[in-house]
Amino acid sequence: MAEALGHQGVPEEEQPTDVAAAAAAAPLPRAADVAALHRVARRRKPDPNGQRKQRVDARYSIEEKADILAKAKSLNVSGAHYVAVVALAHVHGDLTLPGQRTPLDDYIDELNALRQQVSAIGHNVNQIAKKLNSDGHPHPGGNALLAQTDRTLKAVGTAVGNIAAAANQAVSHKAAR
Repeated sequence: MAEALGHQGVPEEEQPTDVAAAAAAAPLPRAADVAALHRVARRRKPDPNGQRKQRVDARYSIEEKADILAKAKSLNVSGAHYVAVVALAHVHGDLTLPGQRTPLDDYIDELNALRQQVSAIGHNVNQIAKKLNSDGHPHPGGNALLAQTDRTLKAVGTAVGNIAAAANQAVSHKAAR
């Protein structure tokens, strides 16, 4: 209604929220996560002029605001201070947003592409071995070539397995974050 009357950007009348109920419903965070967030919240340096004069407005749902205020209260800082330090931490590269690509995502993609390329090599070697075995006539040096294709296929299989293991380890490391 306020936007329709030309009062854009003016906050609606604030709804009371039950911050305690919202905090109780949230799962308990790990102590290390809380400590790290507390350090980030405390890192904000004072304004050299003694006061912050610029303002950025943001709108949150009732639930989002309750979550923000509950987390800020648990860290013993104001909601505005908490939002500011978390936003600035992201700006300075200390935090990532959900769904944001990280260097670890690029690493995982590179490993998957490498695994596909090495698998293609194995497929080509397998086709060579199939051709050598299909004629029914022995080819000159065919036994040595078949032995080499067998060793190459085993090496490719090992490489693909190692690449897949590295990708899985990276994905596990990302999920643990």
